Amino acid sequence: MVRDILRPGLIVSCQAWQGSPLLDAGIMAAFALSAQRAGAVGVRADSPEHVSAMKNRGVTIPIIGIHKVHYEGAEVYITPTRTEAEGLAAAGADIIAIEGTHRSRPTDEPLADLIRHIRDTLHKPVMVDISTLEEGTEAARLGADLVATTMSGYTPYTEEARSKGPDLELIRRLAATITCPIVGEGRFHAPEEVSAALTQGAYAVVVGTALTDLEWRIRQFVPAPAEGPVCEVRQRK
Repeated sequence: MVRDILRPGLIVSCQAWQGSPLLDAGIMAAFALSAQRAGAVGVRADSPEHVSAMKNRGVTIPIIGIHKVHYEGAEVYITPTRTEAEGLAAAGADIIAIEGTHRSRPTDEPLADLIRHIRDTLHKPVMVDISTLEEGTEAARLGADLVATTMSGYTPYTEEARSKGPDLELIRRLAATITCPIVGEGRFHAPEEVSAALTQGAYAVVVGTALTDLEWRIRQFVPAPAEGPVCEVRQRK
């Protein structure tokens, strides 16, 4: 069972956006090792290269592997096909996360078949990233080991949630509806928000930007430009 692999608590998303000077397998592995030393119960990593680097660096807490790949004509991009899932499994990912929204997929393979392939052929637990209660309920019915609120606010039909902070209401509703563990993810920027999610029924919470996006963090401390002159120079008579 996935509860035997992943303990309740904080999961740190060790990722960097394209163009960031931090987008390096060695740097992400160092982030993951720091997360482990600080008490995180798991990390989330993008690409087989980064998963492998974390394993080689000595990360022993569970690594939730994803592989973001954009296919022409498809909207789903988080581990969208068997190819990406197989690469993550080969790299040593302990859990494989995939997107389970109702957006268009790059192949005709149903979500159910991808979940089944990861569980039965690759022998890895599956975390399904969803954006609505309906998607979460369906993911649980199809055999998801974990359901994560990662995509709430990031699909066309949930955009209004993006400006409201973490989707605690979705976590609460999922906890009242499904029995598999729920992972809160998306816009968690403060410790009290993590505590609130756990209170609402989350098994674990993923925090990324607030912990590993160094440029985002620095911008929180950069003073806003002053408006007008900060002092006046008086002329002597």
